[in-house]
Amino acid sequence: MSEKMAPTRGNLVQAQKAFTVAKTGKDLLEQKRQVLMMELVSQIESAREIQADVSRVFDTAYMALQRANTSIGIDMVEAIAMAIPEEDRLTVRLRSIMGVEIPEIDPLPGDIRPCYSFWQTSGSMDNAFREFKGVLALLLRLAEVETSVYRLAVQVRKTHRRVNALEKVVIPYYQDAMAVIVGVLEEQEREDFVRMKIAKKMSERKR
Repeated sequence: MSEKMAPTRGNLVQAQKAFTVAKTGKDLLEQKRQVLMMELVSQIESAREIQADVSRVFDTAYMALQRANTSIGIDMVEAIAMAIPEEDRLTVRLRSIMGVEIPEIDPLPGDIRPCYSFWQTSGSMDNAFREFKGVLALLLRLAEVETSVYRLAVQVRKTHRRVNALEKVVIPYYQDAMAVIVGVLEEQEREDFVRMKIAKKMSERKR
């Protein structure tokens, strides 16, 4: 904002209005940044907890898978896995936090009945199926939280840049502009006053 404003009363009014808007905008953006930061910290904590759970649940699930491989054979486990249909019952909702859309995935239906025949299978296969259902639910939750963290972090960065621009560029610009215009107008008023005094004296002498 390198352009200088002409020292007129109209520009002074404009500068005062723009200064007020900029200051109000900065305060609102500061509040927005604080709210987003609180939500971001909360989501990061959730992400850490879920990542720890994912590691533990994956270990349990792979142990169950190994037992199923030993019980009925790797080829049979692969054949059963290929026959299991893809999960398509996902419902993703969006909630807004200060204009940032955060995803929320509805929990999957609680049924864990195997979708394969009991022929040539075993309890170890059923256990592996159940464990990996738990893995899927946890991964969905992790995807939800990590997406939220990314979107919030991007918006926090944008808001921070806007606050800095208002604080370090826009507001000082209008403060300086108002000071210059007020100074020039006051000087003009003093000059007008002096001219009026001189004109009055000259008028009195002519009489």
